[in-house]
Amino acid sequence: MVGSFLPRTICKMVLGYVYPAYECYKTLKNNKPEIEQLILWCQYWILVAMLTVLERVGDALFAWLPIYCEVKLALFIYLWSSKVKGTNYLYNHLFRNFVSQHELEIDSKILEFRVKTGDIANYCCQKALNYGHKGVSEIFQYASSHSASQPCHDQAC
Repeated sequence: MVGSFLPRTICKMVLGYVYPAYECYKTLKNNKPEIEQLILWCQYWILVAMLTVLERVGDALFAWLPIYCEVKLALFIYLWSSKVKGTNYLYNHLFRNFVSQHELEIDSKILEFRVKTGDIANYCCQKALNYGHKGVSEIFQYASSHSASQPCHDQAC
C-alpha cells in the first residue's frame, strides 16, 4: 500500500498541480495573453479547489476501490487536456449551473460567516487587551510596592 501511495501522490501533484501551474505561467508570460487561455486556467483552478475539498470526503468513502486513485488522476488530466476540453465542460455544465442556482444562498452564508468571524475576532482582541491591561497594571503595582518598601542606599536615588 505505501509502495504505491508515494508514486500516485507524486504523479497527482505533478499532473494536477505542477504542470498546470507551469502552463499558467507560460500563459501569463505572454505580453498579451489570450483571454480564452486566462479563462480556461481560472476555470481549471476553481474546479481544482472544489475537487480538493470534495476529495477529502471522497477519500474517506471510496479509497478502498481498486482504481480510485487512478480515476482521480485521470480527472485532473481530463481537466487540462486541450483535446477534450474537460475544464470547459465541467465548469460550464456542472459548476457554473450549480453555483448560479445557489449564488444568493452562498453569498448570504459568506456574509454571515464574515460577520461571525469579525465578532469573534473583536471579542478575542478585547479579551487580549483586557488581559494585557490587567497584567501591565499588576506589574506596575508590584514594582511600585517593592520599590517603596526598599530603602535606597545609593547616592543616585
